[in-house]
Amino acid sequence: MRKADFRPEGRITAIGSMPHTDPQEACRIVLRYLPEIPAWPQLPRRSPLEQMHLQFSEGFPGAIIRDGNLIILRNLFEEQVPEFLEEEREIGVSPQYAAGLFSFLSSSFPSFPLALKGQMTGPLTFCLAAKDEKGRSIICDEEMAEAAVRLLRGKARWQERKLSEAISKEIIIFLDEPSLSSLGSPFAPAVPGERIRAMLEGVLSALSPYTLKGIHCCGNADWELLLSLPLDILSFDAYNFSDPLLFHKRKLCEFVRRGGILAWGIVPTDEERLEREGEEELERRLWDEMRSLASEGLGVEEIFARSLLTPSCGLGFLSSEGALRALELLSGLSQRLRRKFAL
Repeated sequence: MRKADFRPEGRITAIGSMPHTDPQEACRIVLRYLPEIPAWPQLPRRSPLEQMHLQFSEGFPGAIIRDGNLIILRNLFEEQVPEFLEEEREIGVSPQYAAGLFSFLSSSFPSFPLALKGQMTGPLTFCLAAKDEKGRSIICDEEMAEAAVRLLRGKARWQERKLSEAISKEIIIFLDEPSLSSLGSPFAPAVPGERIRAMLEGVLSALSPYTLKGIHCCGNADWELLLSLPLDILSFDAYNFSDPLLFHKRKLCEFVRRGGILAWGIVPTDEERLEREGEEELERRLWDEMRSLASEGLGVEEIFARSLLTPSCGLGFLSSEGALRALELLSGLSQRLRRKFAL
């Protein structure tokens, strides 16, 4: 299937993290609730190594983990980085950093998945989380940031190959970039748009032209910049942050017209709201948002055909019961909407 022919039509997937500590149990739940586009489960409660800022750090020159933080020792970095940058290659992830991925790869998949979804920390989030010995984010150091892009390019290639070997289906890989919403705030340095673009494109370009490439941001962001990237999927928190994105309706419609897919994070990921919300209320909310976008000349049917549905963010810090509730809501919502469109 050519990427342009991939039409999710309101099917569902997940952002990645799950609250479980048993990778086999997490995979069983993923395959039960997300049989058409399963996403391998990240398990931050199983091990600190599966926290977003650490999971893809393995192999970075000069890196150590201290009290759950990723620290880059400058002297060791300068000693190791020349060899690291010499040759571009795949860089694997070990089972202790991604037990859910290895369990996922050995799973018996249903016969009808449309795609397998993977995900990884994006370069901006990685560089903001990693610090030198003086506590400065390595995004402020061009050489370290370049090495981070090289590391994540290698991880992306490796993950793409492993997913492709697991099953002959479409592959989706998201860069998870929650830090896009904090750039330039009191909590993170400002980063010029051209540098943001270069870092994101640097990792995305490592993937095959046949892989569906996405970016997930669960806050506000520079949406015009993201929509101008060579993306196939834009994943966003439609439950909490749809208004700032829908302000860019014209750009969103252009993205959809050229084959882009919108991943609507419409199911909330906090316990209180999950208890309060139901399928009917979420359907009404999403329908209103799609109709608002359709006012720019696209039909709601076309927008829905180019839409995925997801939780608003990862499920890793919910209770196990809360995660199941989110997946049940997501599944029920998808079924309601697909019936509405006679799919």
